[in-house]
Amino acid sequence: MSSPRTILHADMDAFYAAIEQRDHPAWRGKPVIVGGSGPRQVVSTASYEARRFGVHSAMPGVRAKQLCPHGIFVAPRMEVYAAVSAQVREVFDRFTDQVEPLSLDEAFLDVTGSRALFGDGPTIAARIKAEVKAATQLTVSVGVATSKYVAKVASDLRKPDGLVVVPAGEERAFLLPLPVSRLWGV
Repeated sequence: MSSPRTILHADMDAFYAAIEQRDHPAWRGKPVIVGGSGPRQVVSTASYEARRFGVHSAMPGVRAKQLCPHGIFVAPRMEVYAAVSAQVREVFDRFTDQVEPLSLDEAFLDVTGSRALFGDGPTIAARIKAEVKAATQLTVSVGVATSKYVAKVASDLRKPDGLVVVPAGEERAFLLPLPVSRLWGV
């Protein structure tokens, strides 16, 4: 019997806002909202400081301004985000050629064939987290599991800078106590 697959889901933490805080040190620790506050504008992402006020992505900018009037609203710099995403992807590519990006800030990595070179899933995930941090000064949360679905749910549980491992055979026990809102796609 073959051993189960090892799938990672890597998800950058508040990616656009984290880049803005990295590039503007005075904004660190403050509520940064990427997107406009006008009536036809939408929030792309919000720092964890802004999320504490209920601000989230896809929210109308006007509502974000109501919830967080002291928030720092910044226009997206997509070319910068794409360049940082390419740096992150270079890190992923060091560990496997089986990378499936979902967006600029998240991807699935099948590291099953990489275990002989780099160690088990949690070891690879920890190395990826360290190398992304070294390359970009940003944090990434990683879920490790035997399937994409479970890895994706796991990566979201301990943000920011999380690492959640769901061992083979424990998927049901991992998913069962979670609220429905934690399930991907629900």
